[in-house]
Amino acid sequence: MRRVLSIFSIFALTSSPCFAAGAYDSIQPANPLSPQQPVWTNTIALPVKKATLTHNSVHNQYVIAFDRFMQSNVKSAYMDFKVLIETMNNNDYAYMQMSEKMADIGFFNLSELASSKIDDKTLSDFLTDDIKLYYFPSKKLKSDEEVYLGEIFSNIMYNDQSREATSELVKNTALLEQSDYANYLAALGYLKSNDMINAGIYIDNAIRMNSENLNYKKLKAEILSQGKKPQNAIKVVDYIKSQKLYSADFTRKVNSLEQFVLYKSKKNYSEKMYHLGYYYYYENELAKSVRTLQGAIGGKKKLNKDVYALLSRVYFASNDFEKAQDNATKALKLDGGNSTALLVLGDLSYRAADYKNALKYYKNAEAGDKLSSVCPIKIAQTYEQLDKEKKALEIYDRVLKTYNDCFIAYYKMALKDKSKEIAYLKKAIAINMTYKDAWIDLGRAAIERQNFVDAKKYLAVANYIDENDFRYYYYQGLLAKNQGQDGTEYFKKSNALNPDYEPAKKELNL
Repeated sequence: MRRVLSIFSIFALTSSPCFAAGAYDSIQPANPLSPQQPVWTNTIALPVKKATLTHNSVHNQYVIAFDRFMQSNVKSAYMDFKVLIETMNNNDYAYMQMSEKMADIGFFNLSELASSKIDDKTLSDFLTDDIKLYYFPSKKLKSDEEVYLGEIFSNIMYNDQSREATSELVKNTALLEQSDYANYLAALGYLKSNDMINAGIYIDNAIRMNSENLNYKKLKAEILSQGKKPQNAIKVVDYIKSQKLYSADFTRKVNSLEQFVLYKSKKNYSEKMYHLGYYYYYENELAKSVRTLQGAIGGKKKLNKDVYALLSRVYFASNDFEKAQDNATKALKLDGGNSTALLVLGDLSYRAADYKNALKYYKNAEAGDKLSSVCPIKIAQTYEQLDKEKKALEIYDRVLKTYNDCFIAYYKMALKDKSKEIAYLKKAIAINMTYKDAWIDLGRAAIERQNFVDAKKYLAVANYIDENDFRYYYYQGLLAKNQGQDGTEYFKKSNALNPDYEPAKKELNL
């Protein structure tokens, strides 16, 4: 079974204050704990002990802590999280994840604690900068203040006590006078209570005290989207988009916000459903996205082409390739230059190893989309498959000169230039920490440099992102071999997952 992309998704903190607060008519915070999700266990017995990120007990501690947080037993939750950060096995990936999750629920001191434990800052510089720009208050809070405000947040979000919690908070005038985050929570509570006037007053206070915090502006956009002039919310979103966020997850957050605000702002039912379906797509709730988009069909004919195109993308992401093809074709019948539909058809051709047709679709898509790096990256990848490496490298190099947040381009160039290999692999991870290929190649590069400690660490992350990647087992075999141990079982596992992988076959003399 393929693991989810992020090891911390088994703890998924979906509080996202802005969305959860304003979407109570149709969008509710998801259950952060899913029994179907994997725990952190070693799944096969192999001769060399794997470098693990953590242990089952750590998972259980996190579950207990977050459950306490939701039940407003925040002081105990705070201490549990603190102990978890201080005692879990050292791993930069885990600390990066923990830093973001703590900031998301207002535990900024714990976020900084997790960040301070990251050894390799080149892996985390983009993420930590984005966390501070997105979440952090201008005035540092004491631990007891964070606990108090955490209780307010918990009661607003999880205990149906938004009115009571907000009423208590606004009486604490001393804290409101000095804390922008306290004003943010007051705005959040008023929004949850449908008091838009006071929500607007307190979010303006928070922004006046800390004009750089993007989470405050995010809430401002949601408040405006439910007011008399929802078009003003779009202006706030445009501002947020203009503030450069490098990490992939924060880019997704902003795209998700934009679609949510458009959903709240539109009057036409079909348009609302289209943007809500888009929001669900960015939130990776694909089944909800499909159902919502199907409800948008049949309204404005001009919108149908976009609905079909987005449906094709969602179906492709859901591995329903036949429906992806069908909806992309419908979109193109209505709009022959629809970039989204053309990209999906290109992806379908690429998947079928029909690279010539894939290239044609990608180039046609690029003609209608000059502002994104998606099309040129797909074109370059297709050129690689057509053995036109020089053209591919020219495109990757051009992309890096234009888009400095394109992790795939950094990764591809790292593989071609040994002098930049480590720096570019780390840059790719700094942008997208869940990018498995870069972790695997960092492990390979560490083995080549006989840095076996780092190799174990990098490969362990790749394994938790996807436990069935054949390359992971091949490089674990090499790691064992380089340390004078028997790597045969690893090579056999690699070969079982991909019988056509020549390096593993060579090691097994097949």
